Amino acid sequence: MSIVLVVVFTILMLLAIPVGHALVIAAGATLAWQRELPLMIVAQQMYQQTQSFPMLALPFFMMAGSLMLGGKLGQELLSFATKSMQRWRGGPLSTTVVASVVFGGVSGSAVANASALGSVLIPWQKRQGYPAGLCAANNATSAVIDILTPPSIPLILYSLVSGVSIADLFTAGILPGILMAGGFIMTCSWIARRRGIHSEDPAVSRMELLKLAVLSGPALLMPILILLGLRFGIATPTEISVLAVVYALALSALFYRDLTWKRFHHSLIESGIATGVVMLVIMGSAIVGWILTFDEVPIRFAEWVTATISNPLLVILAMNILLLVVGMPLDLPPAILLLGPIFVPLAATIGLDPVQLGIIMVLNLGIGLYTPPIGTTLFISSSITRSSLADTTRELWPYFGVAMLVLLAVSYIPALTIY
Repeated sequence: MSIVLVVVFTILMLLAIPVGHALVIAAGATLAWQRELPLMIVAQQMYQQTQSFPMLALPFFMMAGSLMLGGKLGQELLSFATKSMQRWRGGPLSTTVVASVVFGGVSGSAVANASALGSVLIPWQKRQGYPAGLCAANNATSAVIDILTPPSIPLILYSLVSGVSIADLFTAGILPGILMAGGFIMTCSWIARRRGIHSEDPAVSRMELLKLAVLSGPALLMPILILLGLRFGIATPTEISVLAVVYALALSALFYRDLTWKRFHHSLIESGIATGVVMLVIMGSAIVGWILTFDEVPIRFAEWVTATISNPLLVILAMNILLLVVGMPLDLPPAILLLGPIFVPLAATIGLDPVQLGIIMVLNLGIGLYTPPIGTTLFISSSITRSSLADTTRELWPYFGVAMLVLLAVSYIPALTIY
């Protein structure tokens, strides 16, 4: 039965059918072909998957990010990142990296980050003398830092399929995110030195930087408040997400005073549409996951891998390779929802902590967002710079090398993700 599912799903993906629709259609076709199980299971599993209280955190975190980035606060964050980095060699490129770390604590979405930052920073970087392909590669790779820092949407999805604490996952992603950002900043500096590119903008004074830090401080404080609230059990993830929306509304209305009904309505519609897209994928993945479980695919897969590869280190390497390959054609949410139930039992058999597995999966699939031929952030960034995919890919390799080093470190050094 699972073979029919995989074949139908692959055909639908080749026909460019949206992933959520492809999952539902493939599951329905599989049950219709099998005939022993009623098609009613499709509707039951789709409905049952929506009856999850922790899942309510998704739309509220999305709305909080939209409210905070859509107004003056987003401008202050971007100004702080720009001014703080422009004095350094490769500063205009490094600004994208720093801004990704800062914006990641608000949006939690790599695709949203690539679009928002790229449209503002890339034209400035090109005026500083950086090639279009390099600007696109820098933007595409830096955006992925978002999904390692709280409130990361992919980490929330992994928590839903694995049962791992969201607080543990949010905490575990901080150090890998810092390592990734540090490696990318060093890469930006190295590229600027090798090509002899200097920033033409004057360095800003410490007082101006302090003023910008104060104005953007409330947004920088949000991920810290999220972690503290979850770590000390002050509220559940869903309650924290609602408080994040209230916090964003209060900042916009009282501190920055730029909240309008039009912007609130736009944020509401934007987060609703984004949630609908993700929810359809979640609902479709639930049916597929039920069919795979019914066929005992996760258990058989874990038994086959452990019987074929006896060394746990090689099993982790094989998992990484598979995730990198899957991440190229498949978007991050469906990949997590489909592979999570399969990899969690496998990780248990080799003694791999599920928290560490979550960071490994998200980091691998995040790399897939800028890996040719179907990388989402890669296409977004190339379209903003109007550079060819070939030019962007050529400039991608130094960043890709840094990402792979961080991935290997996270895969084989548990202390980086387990506290």
